[in-house]
Amino acid sequence: MPVKILMVCLGNICRSPLAEGLLASKLPKDKFIVDSAGTGNYHIGKQPDPRSILTAKKNGLDISNQRGRQFTSKDFDYFDYIYVMDSSNYDNVVELAKNDTQKNKVEMILNHLFPGENVDVPDPYYGLQNGFDMVYEMLDETCDIIAKKLVEKHS
Repeated sequence: MPVKILMVCLGNICRSPLAEGLLASKLPKDKFIVDSAGTGNYHIGKQPDPRSILTAKKNGLDISNQRGRQFTSKDFDYFDYIYVMDSSNYDNVVELAKNDTQKNKVEMILNHLFPGENVDVPDPYYGLQNGFDMVYEMLDETCDIIAKKLVEKHS
């Protein structure tokens, strides 16, 4: 059975679609499933932000087929790992957890780059294109580390 990983941000149109596309591109597709969701319900059914799509495309990834969805408590039952982009996302997700087992699935994604520091991935939504490029670089680096750990653990 494949290992299932969920990337979570606020709206599921900027950061988590990039994280989903990045991590999925670094893992064997037959052993891992990567998805994304938002804690808010603002963009359900919508494509990622055009700036996220452009940033991904510039880096050889196509995330245009992704569609926004909202995180639900059922996600705890399906996913093995849940990576959140910032402390607000973390609080919103763990609030829905029914027990410690579910809470322990949730982790701040940049803790793989900055262990124990709980650094937020900045939300580029209200900024310019270069903010998306910066977020991509951060996520690319941390997804390299995550992918290596997951492959080692589940191979």
